[in-house]
Amino acid sequence: MRILAIETASEACSVALFEHDKLIARDHRVLGRGHAEALVPMIEALPDKGRADRILVSIGPGSFTGVRIGIATARALGFAWRAEVLGFPSLALIAAIASAETGDGPQAVTVCVNGGHGQWFVQDFDATGIAEAAPASLTPDQATSRKCHSIVAGNKAEEFAALRPNEDLICTETVGNASRVDLLSESGFTRTLTPVYGRAPDAVPQAKKPAGNPA
Repeated sequence: MRILAIETASEACSVALFEHDKLIARDHRVLGRGHAEALVPMIEALPDKGRADRILVSIGPGSFTGVRIGIATARALGFAWRAEVLGFPSLALIAAIASAETGDGPQAVTVCVNGGHGQWFVQDFDATGIAEAAPASLTPDQATSRKCHSIVAGNKAEEFAALRPNEDLICTETVGNASRVDLLSESGFTRTLTPVYGRAPDAVPQAKKPAGNPA
């Protein structure tokens, strides 16, 4: 079985191709923006243009635009290839990478990443990689006033630790990486490809104009 993994929920645009659980190709670029233009060419540059039997895609939370682009691309390819498409939480992948790269054995991790509008997405994971609660969008003060694990991962980890100077926190600015989806358990994947935004979208529908004659 071939598996194509797509991670676009963060500042990174990342793809990876696995065959029989072995990584055979990858591309990982920290873009900040431009996922829409970069993603399909990155997939097409993989062996056999990335064609796979199963597609794994990050469903957020993270960049609203990145999440939507990743899911839309995965759905389109899944339809064209008749492939199974499954989603995975972006923060769970960050936690799994940080746990694998920090210390000896599985570690509990607090993930803290940019949430936009001055807020952070924060979520705690136990040593088995299970989320202890839903992701929360918090101000820096709210985020750092709560309990956390000794390992903090994500692009806001250093800022998080700086606001808690009296604690001995281990920080790693881990970002999502499609080549590490093998760290996630099968139970962490979902057939529900609804984006996990973590907070309300920026765009708000205009209120309906009151009935009556125009001015």
